Amino acid sequence: MPYFYLARCSDNSLYAGVCTNILERELKHNKGEGAKYTYQRRPVKIIYFEDFKTLSDAMKREQQVKK
Repeated sequence: MPYFYLARCSDNSLYAGVCTNILERELKHNKGEGAKYTYQRRPVKIIYFEDFKTLSDAMKREQQVKK
């Protein structure tokens, strides 16, 4: 199932993203494999998520939030 999520970084900034597995994505971020933005802001904790029927819908939500 596709998800839109918000992650809180160690500097208290927020990162918005899309994934298909919330727990796996948080682990990847914390291993330094998630995104350039979160690499130097570890540890990262996913604090919010929404599920969607399609990845496209999740990506649309991500863009909406980033605006």
